[in-house]
Amino acid sequence: MVPHLITALTGPINELEQRIIDSMPATERWFRLEWMEHTPPFYTSVDIRNAGFKLAPVDTNLFPGGWNNLTPEMLPLAVQAAMAAIEKICPEARNLLIIPENHTRNSYYLSNLVQLQRIFNMAGLNVRIGSVSPEIKKDTVVELPTGETITLEPVVRTRRRLGLKNFDPCTILLNNDLSAGAPGILEDIHEQYLLPPLHAGWTVRRKSQHFRNYEEVAKRFGKLLGIDPWLINPLYGKCAGVDFAAETGLEELQTQVDALLTKVRRKYKEYGIHEKPFAVVKADNGTYGMGVMTVHDAKELQALNRRTRNKMAVVKDGQPVHDLIIQEGVLTQERMNDAVAEPVVYMMDRYVVGGFYRIHAERGVDENLNAPGAGFVPLAFAHGAQLPQLGARPGASAPNRFYMYGVIARLAMLAASYELEATNPDAETYD
Repeated sequence: MVPHLITALTGPINELEQRIIDSMPATERWFRLEWMEHTPPFYTSVDIRNAGFKLAPVDTNLFPGGWNNLTPEMLPLAVQAAMAAIEKICPEARNLLIIPENHTRNSYYLSNLVQLQRIFNMAGLNVRIGSVSPEIKKDTVVELPTGETITLEPVVRTRRRLGLKNFDPCTILLNNDLSAGAPGILEDIHEQYLLPPLHAGWTVRRKSQHFRNYEEVAKRFGKLLGIDPWLINPLYGKCAGVDFAAETGLEELQTQVDALLTKVRRKYKEYGIHEKPFAVVKADNGTYGMGVMTVHDAKELQALNRRTRNKMAVVKDGQPVHDLIIQEGVLTQERMNDAVAEPVVYMMDRYVVGGFYRIHAERGVDENLNAPGAGFVPLAFAHGAQLPQLGARPGASAPNRFYMYGVIARLAMLAASYELEATNPDAETYD
């Protein structure tokens, strides 16, 4: 199924698309050399916004859910990528344990686990799901609306290993972003591979750090293509010590938002863009589209209503918000059946394996779409659509667009690999 999309691709992005496709051999070689030096995260999903004049990642997830939104046609790619990833890490692997989120009653999330189980089964592994939730005290079978069932089992920790009753895995796959902190049961595991590592969780990770690394990647890639890196990079700032509940730190936030919007206005003027710039203020750590607001003018922060302050004060698992990233807002020009849409690209190891459009009928072009009421439509990555036609007019064939999205997503994944290297507590340091 190919979704019918209306995309207003004009100006620099059309040229950028052409440049990326014409430079495909150089681009792929550049990525190949990068992956010789850096290890990609085990799996990644990237939210991308296409403004017509700018194309950029706005969020990078290192514990992606939503695998259930990939179509059956995408599974062979995912299985091959899973095989490559496992072969690199633990070629003799037989058993894989998936550790899910603790809020395991959400049927969509559980369908995501079923899909992950299916992918790794097909890659040649015995896969079981072990919960660290205190609520799961015995094997729990959950029936899903799809007719499938999933079994959640309580994890068993011995002194050095983590597993289930009668199940000793070589590799443990975290599908839990550790928003509430890393549970002690996952610490000091040295004999098994824990993927992604604990420092990829939100206890350590910061979006501002990720986008600092992305900025570096975008500059280097921009140099390769001979383009202004701003066309693929959202400007950002950060602000610490904010307390929305107590209404402290908001003046500093206002200053930072104003500074960012000034920079964006300058770029819009340079490119003759007549849209109104905006900033997206987000919790610097956290996920699920929580703790996010759109600001068009810094003065709006003087009169936040209680509802907005409450929304911004805490994120997933009730974690309080004090550190914020202020990100240049990127409009989305994509529509599907009149609903605003944005692509989300899924990767495993260093390979793009598929993705979907997140759509939201009640949100505007400048709003966060990762919110209740969002729907998902598969990206048309099927049937070799990742192979763009060299020499084809940009925008003439859908595959070009998806190749370009895959390139931007891989740049974000590369930034995440830099980020993980920098925060790795076990990395060797040289004086």
